[in-house]
Amino acid sequence: MMKTTRFAKKEDIRPVWYILDAAQQPVGRIASMAAFILRGKHRPDYTPHVDLGDHIIILNADKIRLTGQKMARKMYYRHSGYLGGMSEINAERLLQNHPDRVMISAVRGMLPKNKLGRKLLKKMKVYAGSDHPHQAQQPTSIEVSGEKFIKVRE
Repeated sequence: MMKTTRFAKKEDIRPVWYILDAAQQPVGRIASMAAFILRGKHRPDYTPHVDLGDHIIILNADKIRLTGQKMARKMYYRHSGYLGGMSEINAERLLQNHPDRVMISAVRGMLPKNKLGRKLLKKMKVYAGSDHPHQAQQPTSIEVSGEKFIKVRE
């Protein structure tokens, strides 16, 4: 009897680095593409319980776009751990002060809420400008589109 499924093993994985340019793109479109790549769903040997996702670099996080009235109305919450330690900030102020946190928060919500999700989130690097220190990894630039597959920019 033949096996029909083949699970990917950790030692067989060769991670690839990708660059996403977030300038003038909606947050959700960039976040869903990043989560898709981090999970490894674009690979033919996708296995849900194995970290076989690739690394992703998101550039121009300070130039992302929020649709509708989300800039003023969308709130981000955090808690210090102390009584009454809840603090909130709207998207506009968060984007001015820490533009990377908007992107990280969006992608975190699309990843699994377990050890694997936390491990995958560490493979994402977000930068406010267009410069990044990962030239040695020879990242491939990909184009953001409505589809869930990767289009490599030539």
